[in-house]
Amino acid sequence: MLEKTVVLIKPDGMEQHIIGEIISRFEKAGLRVVGLKMVQLTQQILDVWYAHHKDKPFFPSVCQQMMSTPVVAMVLEGEGAVEKAFAICGPTDPAEAAPGTIRKDFGIDKPRNVVHRSDSAEAAEKEISLLDFRKEARRVFLPLKLR
Repeated sequence: MLEKTVVLIKPDGMEQHIIGEIISRFEKAGLRVVGLKMVQLTQQILDVWYAHHKDKPFFPSVCQQMMSTPVVAMVLEGEGAVEKAFAICGPTDPAEAAPGTIRKDFGIDKPRNVVHRSDSAEAAEKEISLLDFRKEARRVFLPLKLR
């Protein structure tokens, strides 16, 4: 099924200067970049984004890390995009990730695992809205005309 999913290149990924490498992995797997921008996350966005973690002791440090630099936010589209993105990224903990996944290749630990990816199509829709990709929809989601 054709889906959209969101991937963020987190501050630790930004600091490693691997933006192009990460985007390339998704494109080579057949996912199409239909939205792309650099954004500074705010506490207001993260309170909604990570609402399910808000009462956990690590929540403040996650927010601090996610706001430490701008992040690259992208919307990817393709058949089974959510599952494909999971396979490319690997599990949350880089120590548990398979070789060749983004998190195994570049991640340090659970909080510094280079990328966020939507865990469902529903989560992707929420994340697309939080990142204001909808207001850019005419420009962002139009099919590309390639030769």
